[in-house]
Amino acid sequence: MVTRLTTQDASFYFLEASSTPMHVGSLAIFRKPRSGLSYEELLRLVEERLSLVPRYRQKVREVALGLSRPVWVDDQDFDIEYHVRRSALPKPGSDAQLHDLVARLTSRPLDNTRPLWEMYLVEGLSNNRFAIFTKSHSSLVDGETAPEIGQVILDSAKTRRPMAEELWMPSPEPSETTLVAGALADILARPGEGLASLRMTLSGMASALGETVRAVGKLAAVVRTATQVAPATPLNATISRNRRFAVVKTELGDYRKIRARYGCEVNDVILAVVSGALRNWLLSRGEPVAESTTVRAMVPMSVYVDPDTDVDLGQRGEWSDPRSMVSSFLIDLPVGEPNAVVRLSHVAHAMEAHAKQSRRVTAQTLVRLSGFAPATLHAMSARVASSFSQRMFNLMITNAPGPQMPLYVGGARMLEMYPVSPLLKNQTLSIALTSYDGNVYYGLNADRDAMADVDVVAALLYQSLEELLDASR
Repeated sequence: MVTRLTTQDASFYFLEASSTPMHVGSLAIFRKPRSGLSYEELLRLVEERLSLVPRYRQKVREVALGLSRPVWVDDQDFDIEYHVRRSALPKPGSDAQLHDLVARLTSRPLDNTRPLWEMYLVEGLSNNRFAIFTKSHSSLVDGETAPEIGQVILDSAKTRRPMAEELWMPSPEPSETTLVAGALADILARPGEGLASLRMTLSGMASALGETVRAVGKLAAVVRTATQVAPATPLNATISRNRRFAVVKTELGDYRKIRARYGCEVNDVILAVVSGALRNWLLSRGEPVAESTTVRAMVPMSVYVDPDTDVDLGQRGEWSDPRSMVSSFLIDLPVGEPNAVVRLSHVAHAMEAHAKQSRRVTAQTLVRLSGFAPATLHAMSARVASSFSQRMFNLMITNAPGPQMPLYVGGARMLEMYPVSPLLKNQTLSIALTSYDGNVYYGLNADRDAMADVDVVAALLYQSLEELLDASR
């Protein structure tokens, strides 16, 4: 079956560069069950669930001369063992070694001659644990026809949910002549669209991003904030293709205590915690920090829209379920403010305007919305953020509330889940968060050279949260 990439999908596909691989990742750590979970068992599980994500058996074919957007075609030589791989740490593998492995895997672009995803079973982790790391290209995951692969292999019980047997037969791959003929027919039928495709190929991503910005849409608050170029910070520099990865695990109950004390939202607390950590990180580098100093963050978030209203979802953001979508906005984090409580007040005030425009999706709502599992939501958030000029903000922070109950893969209980969002051009750090089963998990993806001290940021996140907790007691 041949399907043409949407304008947005095509823009993310062409955004790929050696220093900015456009895939989103997810690191999940599991307790090994008594019966174990072998590579062969994981392979069978993934193959069984591929019927839920048919695009994961398709690859991208470009059209000669850029006459039209690329197309999705079935991979005639689809090899599940190429995509689901086996890795191991020297026993007993430490968390630090696991994070180094994730950084190396994140640094590698996906093979664009095959379906744009990979999954790694990482064995040898200490304390009877193993990990599964997945990465999927941003052009692949749209939340509707293609949720993220890590979403569909998870079960809410130890017993695997039954799946109907499926015999997959790939559709014949079209010839180059057929693709060109189809592109010419599209140009004749929709000449404007054909010219846009040519501009995308001949002029690079400038026009493609313009198309995406119009397609995705922006909230009025974003436009107002974006009238000025983002502040100059060490978070913005030329980056390499090599990465560092750090994690932070905190208790959701701590954020709820602070929320209850100050009458704000959990997400306000999270952004205030990030603000405090970035403030102390700048000071640790000897950077000048005045009371007016800010760091501008792009914050894609899931919001809920009443289906009975006349809101045009297609002009407000990425969405998969008719009732929900991802909306992005810019916020100036008050890193110059030395008082933690005042920082929280500034953040809560800035967020209040966005809250009036749309209702955020709760973790309980996300459980019911099949298109908005955390891994999928992070992928969609990266898509939305990528459509903005990177001169408008200093870093991306994505936050996807997850289920507050245990999840399983092949009977193995998931203990931790860390999202890995991509780095955008000239941005040295991206922060992604997911709440799951009583905890909040941060994944920090950073450039290896420009952000060699990402572990300092991780330590300062703990410190910043503790500072707010102390103030709220």
